[in-house]
Amino acid sequence: MNDLRSRFGLHTIPFTREIEVEECFSTEMLAEALQALVRVLDQRMSAALIAPAGTGKTTLLRVLIATHLPEARYRVHYVEVAGLSKRDMCREIALAAGVSPAGSFPLLVRNLQTRFVNTAETDGLRSVLILDNAHELRPDTMGMLRVLTNYNMDSRLVLSIILAGQPPLRDILRRDTLDDVARRLAHYATLRPLSRAETKTYIEHRCVIAGATTDLFDAKALEAIYEIGRGNLRATDQLARKTIEVAHDRDADVADHTHVVHARKALWP
Repeated sequence: MNDLRSRFGLHTIPFTREIEVEECFSTEMLAEALQALVRVLDQRMSAALIAPAGTGKTTLLRVLIATHLPEARYRVHYVEVAGLSKRDMCREIALAAGVSPAGSFPLLVRNLQTRFVNTAETDGLRSVLILDNAHELRPDTMGMLRVLTNYNMDSRLVLSIILAGQPPLRDILRRDTLDDVARRLAHYATLRPLSRAETKTYIEHRCVIAGATTDLFDAKALEAIYEIGRGNLRATDQLARKTIEVAHDRDADVADHTHVVHARKALWP
């Protein structure tokens, strides 16, 4: 890998998941979604972030937490969802919030409500619960969120929730039995795959922050990466990284479309 970095004039390998928040790529679409979520949380409300896999959902959440939810104002609890029962999901939320996960479901809910109220009244902080992969929530478990956000007959806004998940999340929230939960969400932010132009700009951005001072890919290589990856960030990263490895192994200083083709075969048989 050192030889690869030397060949392309890089100080780090590009297109990995290891990237600083301040170096994350942004588009108008991502900026709009971020701004909407920040506004909702500032109003002590809840929201959903719905995006296909590989379109930047997790990155957007990282940026939101790191740059817009300062510890002096917010206490953020992050939970990665699985298809759990109400009690088990409540236990996961309790662990994230620093509450004892023991006891019955009603007791867990009361303890969580008490924790969020104390955070607001004693610590002067706003509690934010981020449920990632929320499309995996069971409908009956999602109904629990109405209980968690119900304080003094809905007269107080103590806890904000962000449901982040793939498109099936929208279908779940459209169920009649979850109408009350859906109506508690003040905004539905969405993401999509990058366009052809955005993909080109994204690849160039990742190369620059890795230290590149010249083009690592020629025009046809960039086109090939878009045609194969279709603007999916995860696929684009994998393909671009493998492409420069192939170019390096073939003693090329610039990756072309043939390197992309070989990279694709190595990644996805």
